[in-house]
Amino acid sequence: MRIVYFASVRERVGLTEEELAPPREVVTLRDLMAWLASKSEGHAAAFAPGAKLRAALDHTHAPLDAPVAGAREVAFFPPMTGG
Repeated sequence: MRIVYFASVRERVGLTEEELAPPREVVTLRDLMAWLASKSEGHAAAFAPGAKLRAALDHTHAPLDAPVAGAREVAFFPPMTGG
């Protein structure tokens, strides 16, 4: 699975993207975020409890309770504001 990071998430993680194979217990985007938080200090900062992040599964916005099974790409980014 390709994980892509944007904006402040990318800055905290220190990567633009990475290829990962999450364990079976990672079922939802929220589970994936919790698992990613355990990978490094940067990941922990980006995916800290209460972090207000948005996600997309294969280029489609998705709620954090969406299942990740079969996704080829997951993107994480902070909420956007317009103006």
